Amino acid sequence: MSTSSSPVDLVVHSARLLATLDNERREIPNGWVAVTNGFVSAVGTGAHPSAREYIDARGCLVTPGLVNAHHHLYQNLTRAYGPMTNSALFGWLRTLYPLWRGLNEESAHVSAWVGLAELALSGCTTSSDHLYLHPRGAGDLLAAEIAAARDLGMRFHPTYGSMSLSEKDGGLPPDDVVQEHDEILATSERVVTKHHDRAHGAMVRVALAPCSPFSVTKQLMIDSARLAERLDVRLHTHFAENDEDDAFSLATFGCRPTEYLEDVGWVSDRVWLAHCVKPNAEEVIRLGAAGVGVAHCPSSNMILSSGIAPVVSLRAAGVHVGLGVDGSSSADSASLWLEARQAMLLAKLSSGAAVGTARMALECATRGGAGCLGRVGEIGELSVGSVGDLAVWSLEGPQFAGVVDDPIEGWLRCGPSSAKHTIVHGRVVVRDYQLVSNKLPEMLETHGRLARAMQQSALPL
Repeated sequence: MSTSSSPVDLVVHSARLLATLDNERREIPNGWVAVTNGFVSAVGTGAHPSAREYIDARGCLVTPGLVNAHHHLYQNLTRAYGPMTNSALFGWLRTLYPLWRGLNEESAHVSAWVGLAELALSGCTTSSDHLYLHPRGAGDLLAAEIAAARDLGMRFHPTYGSMSLSEKDGGLPPDDVVQEHDEILATSERVVTKHHDRAHGAMVRVALAPCSPFSVTKQLMIDSARLAERLDVRLHTHFAENDEDDAFSLATFGCRPTEYLEDVGWVSDRVWLAHCVKPNAEEVIRLGAAGVGVAHCPSSNMILSSGIAPVVSLRAAGVHVGLGVDGSSSADSASLWLEARQAMLLAKLSSGAAVGTARMALECATRGGAGCLGRVGEIGELSVGSVGDLAVWSLEGPQFAGVVDDPIEGWLRCGPSSAKHTIVHGRVVVRDYQLVSNKLPEMLETHGRLARAMQQSALPL
């Protein structure tokens, strides 16, 4: 240990393996990470700096904090809701929209808090959220989510989502959960001005996110892209999620989904797309050439029978492929570790056993997510100057017996599903598998009440 007279804030030391995911992809046995003022100040092996706080990572794999590139936090209020459990995407949406119209500030705040807590327990330190539902009179739902993230200490990338086509316009959602074109643009600018932090290491950044090509007008897609460019923020939407998406694009716009995105100004390095299950080979090349990001959501895509995204081809084309847990009504679990494992297995299934590796999946869960959110070099890696976001994973216990040669493959093949410690901006959020916050029992009780009320709202009177 160094005898420096200026101790750092935190040192995580003695890791069985430190996977930095830096530009050189260094993997350091007996590694340590030092964090000062929320940022990584040094990494190494052997003697480490003196610190105000230490975390002993013996027997553990240490990785960057995982990055969740796509979610709908409010949907954990309708998790495993019986009437929708065997539906494909469009039927699933039609079943749940009538329930979600009851969303308000309280339920948005509590569902976000519980959902982000679940993510933190799975080693996630940064999460996006696609909040596209804004029932009339519901209040400021985005602010309610941001307050939850700040209270818990999570790094948060909410998006101001929108829908402008309701049932009367040929869309799927009820009339009272969509907004007018001008209202959407005005509110988009307001929330960016109020909440978006451009500083290096920012805890809150905002993107604009029209829900999907089948729930907003073409003009809203065009105007949102122009607004995002003027405000210098990112763009997000659902894209090519299943065969119905493709059929809708051909029938409505007379072109393939990527051609539509190009037409509305959405094929650029400002954009990341959720799902991207059904692009053809030519579209994959065009998306990669433009520097587009894709949030791969393997569990959701399997549950809704959407298909398998061509992750290996997308990565080879230059697409930033991150991972998303998607909404907890479609994936039903919000574990980034689980999504990484699913991504590994699906890559093996679709592209060959040698291609779908644990390192590929870990890279998607860290650097790939950073690419989606426009924060490469800042989050998703452990290098000097990057944020002090770490996950510490125990590799001890019966499930790891025999894991001698490769801790990273052992981590994803064998477990664990939960992080031992999760650290965000140098602050411990999960310690010894438990949230540091003492609010979880209270939040779960409130969440249960709100979830029951929302689900029972669909029952006949």
